[in-house]
Amino acid sequence: MLDLGNRVSIYQPEQDGLTFPEIPEFDNVADERRHRKERLVAACRAFALKDFDYGFAGHLTVRDPERPELYWTNPMCVHFARVKMSNLILVDHQGRVVEGDYAVNRAGFVLHANVHEEHPDIIAMCHAHTIYGTAFAATGRPIEPITQDACAFFEDHVLIGDSAGAVAVENHAGSDVAKAFAGVKAAIHQNHGLLTASRHSIEAAAFWFIALERCCQQQLEIAASGIEPIRVPEESARYSRKHVGSEYIGWLHFQTIWDQLKTDQPDMFE
Repeated sequence: MLDLGNRVSIYQPEQDGLTFPEIPEFDNVADERRHRKERLVAACRAFALKDFDYGFAGHLTVRDPERPELYWTNPMCVHFARVKMSNLILVDHQGRVVEGDYAVNRAGFVLHANVHEEHPDIIAMCHAHTIYGTAFAATGRPIEPITQDACAFFEDHVLIGDSAGAVAVENHAGSDVAKAFAGVKAAIHQNHGLLTASRHSIEAAAFWFIALERCCQQQLEIAASGIEPIRVPEESARYSRKHVGSEYIGWLHFQTIWDQLKTDQPDMFE
């Protein structure tokens, strides 16, 4: 086991004075709310860059820091690439829009509201109908620890199969998802797709969604090759998950995406 001292991860520099992302601290709720909303918009824009859009499907949420029973989410029928600060909506657990002009995606309300309500520690959640994630979900299998990337999800994701094929707007489907998220950061919903959640930040939830989609692509392509992959031993997989699969590492990975987006897409802040 590595002795990290006061460091959060093995990736933090040991030398002082080097440029490195720092987790923000806030003096007031207004600043923290703006920060969460900005990163929610950035996560939507990142999903657009990754071609995670599919019509109006796909929803990302983050709790309001002052009113945790409410969450901010992307507006219904607005492309991920067009989401901005001014069109986010604030929604309660009953699906009522408390702030904003757009309607809420009912599927997002059912899935996300039940997760947020059942798990007060979950700050953010992501779901989209992606090509590889949806295809892999149809196999009814979990992610196997066959790459370092995949080890980030070792014993930290679940397969939800009981409600396979259920329409996503049915309340029981959301309840099944909510129960499944006890103590894990990701779920594969059979015949539906991928979901990720974070007890740290919307950045972590968004990056782990991107990473999980990538793992699904890797596993499908390895399966298509016909070559039997070599599994990472369980002890090594757990060690890798600890150091490359934490909430902090998810947040840290997203900082590269944030840095690019804030420069290339300043209309996010409108």
